[in-house]
Amino acid sequence: MKTLISPDRDTINALAERLKKAEGKPEFQRIQCILLRATLGASAENIAQVVGWTSGTVRVMHSRYTKEGDVFFDITHRGGRHRQNMSEAQEAAFLAPFFDRAMAGGILVASEIKHAYEAILGREVAESTVYRMLARNGWRKIAPRPRHPKADPAAQAAFKKTQRRDR
Repeated sequence: MKTLISPDRDTINALAERLKKAEGKPEFQRIQCILLRATLGASAENIAQVVGWTSGTVRVMHSRYTKEGDVFFDITHRGGRHRQNMSEAQEAAFLAPFFDRAMAGGILVASEIKHAYEAILGREVAESTVYRMLARNGWRKIAPRPRHPKADPAAQAAFKKTQRRDR
């Protein structure tokens, strides 16, 4: 078995201290993966059983640790607004006039916001983009629908008169 990780006392102590300070499960598992190899000289298959990974993943982790060193344990978080059209502050400033008008008794109309948004960006956007922007800024309900658009008041009145009431 090739020894990629040096089993010296300084490395083991540093890994043990880092294991105590691990902030989450992914970081804990990475440290544990390297520590088991350094202390016990365990095989990738055995470490995989303990950590709950595949042996291939364990081998990749060992290889990355030997190449990168302690930087390997710093996990960058994924996600974020990588394709944002506006920053959060710009969105809030853009929506402020619409929210002020809505608070004064008006109704937010998504199509108006969409047209204003497209005018600022200089291109078309999907309506869902506007709805997600409104949701991000704390607006839940845009316009109430008091009745169904296909409702027939005459049919409803006739139904009320002919409805059977068994009591």
